[in-house]
Amino acid sequence: MADFSEFTGPSADWLALEPNLPAIPNVGIEELKQIVNKNREELSAKGIADRGLNDKVSTNDFSITVRDGFVLDARSYHPAHIPISHPLPVYIHLHGGGYLFGTLDSEDAICSRIVADLLEKNFPIVVFNVNYRHTPEYKYPTAWNDVEDAFVWLHEHIAEVGGRGGEVVVGGISAGAQMTAALALSQLRNENPDVSACPKIAGQVLMIPCLVQLDNYAPRQEKLRSPELSSLVQCAEAPILPISRIKLFMSLLGVDQIKYNGRDHRLNPGNASAEEVKDLPPTTFGLAGNDPLRDEGFFYAQLLNENKVPTNVNVFRGVPHGFRRYGDRLSASKRWDEVMSDGISWALSHPAHDSFEIKSD
Repeated sequence: MADFSEFTGPSADWLALEPNLPAIPNVGIEELKQIVNKNREELSAKGIADRGLNDKVSTNDFSITVRDGFVLDARSYHPAHIPISHPLPVYIHLHGGGYLFGTLDSEDAICSRIVADLLEKNFPIVVFNVNYRHTPEYKYPTAWNDVEDAFVWLHEHIAEVGGRGGEVVVGGISAGAQMTAALALSQLRNENPDVSACPKIAGQVLMIPCLVQLDNYAPRQEKLRSPELSSLVQCAEAPILPISRIKLFMSLLGVDQIKYNGRDHRLNPGNASAEEVKDLPPTTFGLAGNDPLRDEGFFYAQLLNENKVPTNVNVFRGVPHGFRRYGDRLSASKRWDEVMSDGISWALSHPAHDSFEIKSD
C-alpha cells in the first residue's frame, strides 16, 4: 500500500521564507487576475535580465486561428546563434495558473531558461509557448481545444518555428500539465483525428500536475496505506494551493455545471486505464511534497511505469505547489529547472522502460 507522507515537510528553507511572504490581496477575481499576471510578468522580466538570456535566446511571435475563429498568441524561443533553417527538436510549453492566471510574457523566463540550459549541455532545442484562453471569460473545454489546435498548427508550420517533425515534446505546469496529459491520451485514442494525424508526441513533462478532479479521486484513495496519509488530507491547508483554492479554480472553469464521467480524459487523465496508457511516450514527473495534488502525480507515474512507459519521477521535498516563483530563495528551484530541461532531453534520447524510482532532493 502507498504512503508518500514522508515528502510533506515543510522544508527548512520554506519555513524561513514563509513568514516574509505577502498576504493574498482581498479583491475580486478580475482584479486579482490583473495583479497576479503583472507580478508574474515582472518576475519573468527580472529572471531574463539576471541571467542575460536576451543575448542567448531569440524570439518570434505567431498568431494561431483556432476552431471557433479566435486568434491565440504564441511565441517561439530559439538559440540565438543557430539559424531557423537548421531544424531543432521542439518543446511545447503550457503554463500553469489554475486556468485563470498566465500570459504570453509571463512565461518568457522559464522558456528562455530551458533553451539556455539545454544549449549549455549541447542539446539545442526550440521552445514554443502557447497562450491558451483563461477563465472566467472562457470555460471548460476552451483551453483544451486551444491546446489541441495549437499542437496541430505547430506541425503544419514546423519549418517556420525552426522545428523538426517527429521530435516534439509537450509539457506544462499544474493546469498546463493536465492539458499535456490530456493531449497525449487524446492522440493515442484518436479522439481528435487532426491531433492523431500528427507525428506521435516524443515525450511529456508533467510538473506539479492536476490529474484527477476532487470528486473523482476516490478510486486512487484505495491504494493508500491509510486515508489520513492522503495529500488531500495532509496538504488540505498547504500554502499557495489549499483545497479551497482548487475548488475556486474549478468553479471558475465551470466543471461543476457539466456532466462528465470520472474517466473523462480531459478532466481526469489520471484515471485512465492500463490499456489506455500503455503506449504513452516517455514521461517526466516533477511533484511537490506539500501539495494536495502530490499523490495523484505519484499514482499516475506508477500506472505508466506498470504499463511499460518509461518514467522519470522527481519529488521536491517539503515545498508547496508553485514554489518555483520564489526563485533562489528556495534551494529546490534550481533542481526544478534541471528536472524540466533534463526531462526534455531524456525523452528525446528514447529511454528504455526501467523499474519505478522516486528521485528526491
